[in-house]
Amino acid sequence: MSVTGLFLILFLTLHVTANLTILWGPETYDAVTEFMGTNPFIQLMVPVLALGFVIHIGYSLILNLKNLKARGPVTYAGGMKSRGFGFDRRASQNMLVLGVIVLGFLILHLSQFWTKMQWQHLAGGEPQNGYLLVTGYLGTPWIAICYIAWFGALWFHITHGFWSAFQTLGLNNRRLLPILRAVSVVYASLLFGGFSTIVIWCMFF
Repeated sequence: MSVTGLFLILFLTLHVTANLTILWGPETYDAVTEFMGTNPFIQLMVPVLALGFVIHIGYSLILNLKNLKARGPVTYAGGMKSRGFGFDRRASQNMLVLGVIVLGFLILHLSQFWTKMQWQHLAGGEPQNGYLLVTGYLGTPWIAICYIAWFGALWFHITHGFWSAFQTLGLNNRRLLPILRAVSVVYASLLFGGFSTIVIWCMFF
């Protein structure tokens, strides 16, 4: 689960980097979307990415079901809580809920963009213009607000998921863990800032 999580974070990094080119105007953005829609390597990565999401979500559901079964009907009265920042404790206790929110908006996002652009390339249809599609959809105020809220859920999910993935891989000594926690917050904030910048730009420009 940690490996697939880090893989998906890498995808988000590449995704926000590519989409930030919309700030440079329609010519630059359309060139990037054209490249992503026709490049064979990127097309090969699509099913790999989809498999990564399936494994990550499926394994998280399995772990949560095992935890519920092991706990039984009695909840814990006390015990050690997740250490760290307050929001990190909140995130760690609600990772499944945050994941469901992220997944729901991901499906909505794919239905609005991937099916109208990249899928059309694969199916031999006529893709919609990427710049007009993105600016028109994300420029709608209520949609923009929903997307920023989605990015907020993603921020919470990553602030805990990023460092805990490294912990799962064995990097959990007392000296390194606080650094990973801080890097998680910075990294998640950069992703949130990048994605939100795109949405705000579409609203006002």
